[in-house]
Amino acid sequence: MSNMLNHAADTANDGAGGTNREIMLELKNIRKSFYVNQPNELEVLHGLDLKVYKGEFISIVGASGSGKTTLMNIIGILDRPTDGCYHLDGLDVEKAKDKELSKIRNKKIGFVFQTYNLVARTSALKNVELPMLYGGMAKKERNRRAKELLSLVEMEDRMSHNPDELSGGQKQRVAIARAMANDPSIILADEPTGALDSKTGRMIMDIFHKLHKEQNKTIILITHSEELAAETERIITMKDGEITGERRKETC
Repeated sequence: MSNMLNHAADTANDGAGGTNREIMLELKNIRKSFYVNQPNELEVLHGLDLKVYKGEFISIVGASGSGKTTLMNIIGILDRPTDGCYHLDGLDVEKAKDKELSKIRNKKIGFVFQTYNLVARTSALKNVELPMLYGGMAKKERNRRAKELLSLVEMEDRMSHNPDELSGGQKQRVAIARAMANDPSIILADEPTGALDSKTGRMIMDIFHKLHKEQNKTIILITHSEELAAETERIITMKDGEITGERRKETC
């Protein structure tokens, strides 16, 4: 199944003139087990293969327990696989040391979570500046860029407000601005509209589409919603720790 899916992805992603798009990340035979070498050892990912191309907007869909969160943690370098190979933007992730992984994660991946994960009692502006601070950017430049990113998500009039002074949708817009702070290669969004009403969720999805189209960002959306997944270019379906299907968005 995995080889068939990869072949389909390669073919489907041929660009103009038959030239394949450049691969952003590639997973080969990824397995993840917990309680390794214990009587209760449990394998939750069973040899996954996946390619994501630069500038793609894809979704990974599955019910609770399908393994999509575990896969997200591996893609986001929040966890290591038990076995298999992972290359991210030309880097061999498995050969990197923990300190290197932290730098790669900060520079290459922007995270957007359902629960926002903003720092309390810290302004929206300072929240967006944080990844740049960790990355060593000068104060003047990170302040300028943070304001620019908050304007991009239409939060320039709330940049001095703390998270407890913002609505759910406003918090998520700040989180998206923060995810863009270090101009990451990938935006990894985990159920980004799950805590929002439908109108606000629509606004958040529109921002993702804008980042994809106008800035050519590679976006990976983790969701249980088939409706949201249908908005993405390619839909990866998971069940019981395996990729069970792949389809592309229908176009007229």
